[in-house]
Amino acid sequence: MSPELLTDAAWALGMGLVGAMVFALIGLVSGTDETATVAPLTLLVVLLGVPAPGVFTFFMAGIVAKHITHAIPTTLLGIPGDTMAVPMLRDAQMLRELGVPHIALRKAISGGVVAAFISVPLAVLFAWLLSPFADTIGRAAPWIFVAAAVLIAYTSKGRLASVLALVPFVLLVVGLQAFVTNTTGTSLSISFFLGIATGPLIADLLMALSPSGRASLRREAPRTFDLAPDTRTWKGRLPNPLKVLDRKQLGYTSAAAGVSSATFVFSPVAMTVLMGEIAGARIKNGYHRLTSVMSVRNGTTESTYIAETLIPLIALGLPLSPMAAGPAAPLFNAPPVYTVDTETGATNNLHDLLSGGEFLVYGLLGVALASAVAYPFAMTYAHRAASFVMRKVSHEAIIGAFAGLIMVICLYEGGLLAVGVTLTVGLVGGLLNKFLNMHTGVQFMGFYVAVLTVPALLALVG
Repeated sequence: MSPELLTDAAWALGMGLVGAMVFALIGLVSGTDETATVAPLTLLVVLLGVPAPGVFTFFMAGIVAKHITHAIPTTLLGIPGDTMAVPMLRDAQMLRELGVPHIALRKAISGGVVAAFISVPLAVLFAWLLSPFADTIGRAAPWIFVAAAVLIAYTSKGRLASVLALVPFVLLVVGLQAFVTNTTGTSLSISFFLGIATGPLIADLLMALSPSGRASLRREAPRTFDLAPDTRTWKGRLPNPLKVLDRKQLGYTSAAAGVSSATFVFSPVAMTVLMGEIAGARIKNGYHRLTSVMSVRNGTTESTYIAETLIPLIALGLPLSPMAAGPAAPLFNAPPVYTVDTETGATNNLHDLLSGGEFLVYGLLGVALASAVAYPFAMTYAHRAASFVMRKVSHEAIIGAFAGLIMVICLYEGGLLAVGVTLTVGLVGGLLNKFLNMHTGVQFMGFYVAVLTVPALLALVG
C-alpha cells in the first residue's frame, strides 16, 4: 500500500469517526435541521483543508449517524429529530400509545442501517450508468437547473406557490450578487448558501423580536414526556439489525432502499412518505404494519440522502438534486476549495478528486463507522440519552454555537457585507419556508438558477 493511499485511508477513518460521533450527538437534539447542521459543519471541514477522502467520509458518516439517532426524540418523545423524521411521527405516536416506543425506535434505526448499506453500492451503480451522458448534461446544465428547480418546487408542500416564489427569490440573489460584485470586485457563494441553510432559524429569531411574532412562538407550559426504560431484547454483545427486523420487514426495507436509490431528483421527504404508504398498504396486521412502516420510512431517509448525494456527485459533479443542493452542497461548491464554474459548468470538487471505486469504499466506510458508533448507542442508551438531552442540553446554547460558526465563516468570505447578505437571504428564505412551504432545497436550486441559468439566458437574448 502506497504512502498516499495510507494517508487517505487514515484521514477517511479519522474524519469518519469524528463525523459519526458529532452527528450521533446532534441527532439527539430535536429540531436540528439537516441543512442547518450538516452543511455548515461539512463546509467548515472543507475550508480547514481536510483531504477529499476525509471530507467525504465525514459527511457520509454524519448523515447516517444523524438519521439513526434522530429516531430517538421522534419515537420516544414525539418531537421530530429533524425534517426527515416528520413522516414517522404519526406511526411513532400510535406505537407509543400501544406502550412500545422502544420497539418503534429499534425497528426504525435497524431499517436505517440496512438501507444505508444497500444504498451506497446501488447509488454508485446508477451513477456509473449515468456517467456516459455527463458531458451532454454539463452543457445543458443551465437549462436543467431551471427545470429541476421548477420540478422540485412543485413537488414540495408549497406546490405552485413555491414555483412562483422562485422568480422574486432568484431576482433577489441576482441583485445581491451584482451589488456585492460591484462593491468589492468579488462575488460571494458561501454566504448565500449559509443564509438559505439557516433561513428558518433566522426568521424565527427575528419573529421573536416582534410582539405578534413572539406571541405565536410562546409556549404556555413545559412539555412533559413518559419514557420507556432501556431494555435489552437481543442476545450477544452487539445488536444485529438483520435479527431485529423480520423477513418481511427486511424485504420491504430493502426494496424501498433500492427504488429510492434510483429516484435522485425527487424530494427526500416525499419519497419517505411514499415508500411508507406503499409498504403499509400491503400489510393487514395493525401492529406489524406500524413497525414495518417505521423501518421502511427511516430506511428511506438514509437511502434518499445517500443516493441524492452520490449520483450527481459521481456522474455529474453538479448539485442536481434537493439533497445535493442542500445539506451536501459543500461537497460540490465551497470556494475557494471546491468550485462550480458559473459560466461553463466546469467543476473542481469531489467529482474530480475521487474515483468511483473510492466513492464506494469510503462511502461504505462512512456507513460502517456510523453504524458501529450510533446504532449500539441508540439501541442501548436511548432512554438515558433522551432524558439527558431534555433535562440538561440548552437549545439556546446550540443555536448560539451555530450562529457563531456562521458569523466566522461569513466574515472569512466577505466581511460584514457577507454577514448582511446571509441575514437578508436567510430572512427572506426563512419567511418563504414558514409561510409558503418553500423549503431550503427549492431555495438552493433557485440560487443555482441565479448563478447559472440567468447569465446563460442574458447571453442568449443579447
